[in-house]
Amino acid sequence: MNRFHIGDNYQIQCYKHNGKVHRAWSEAVLLDIQKDFLVFGNEKTQVTEAEGSVWKTKEPAIMYFFKNSWFNIIAQLKKDGIYYYCNIATPYVIEDKTIKYIDYDLDLRIFPTGEYKILDKLEYKYHKKIMSYSEELDFVITKSLEELITYYKEKAIMFHSEKNKKYYDKYKKIQNDNKNSHFL
Repeated sequence: MNRFHIGDNYQIQCYKHNGKVHRAWSEAVLLDIQKDFLVFGNEKTQVTEAEGSVWKTKEPAIMYFFKNSWFNIIAQLKKDGIYYYCNIATPYVIEDKTIKYIDYDLDLRIFPTGEYKILDKLEYKYHKKIMSYSEELDFVITKSLEELITYYKEKAIMFHSEKNKKYYDKYKKIQNDNKNSHFL
């Protein structure tokens, strides 16, 4: 059983169905522990792609990883508003301070205007064929996308901009406290 502590730093590893690492983030600071999900934050964190390229995120992010739901939600706090990037993915597992999940291509992008768009349908179709997704898996993925859209339309807490701004303030405070504790 993992013991979670607010302020602990984790890494994130995103896999594909074939078991290969797709992308990895160097930082995710635990901000909140809920019954069904964990909330993390990061900013300007290093991202390593499967082929080896490395880049840094541009804006603060608040990330929701779910224990039983087949998606995760990233609130991106940009200058012109909060964008949401939602991945259809397996529920998380945590091993050795690393959050792990399998990404299933389909994404839901939500704009500050309230509009949303389903992304990567062709990538999903391609991977479904070459990685032989089962009918059961396809059903779970399709239902999870519907569930995610319903969460958004019903204004679930993850989509509240004020809540995400408060989480970002908490992230900044933890980072500041950690910096100051190094000088003691």
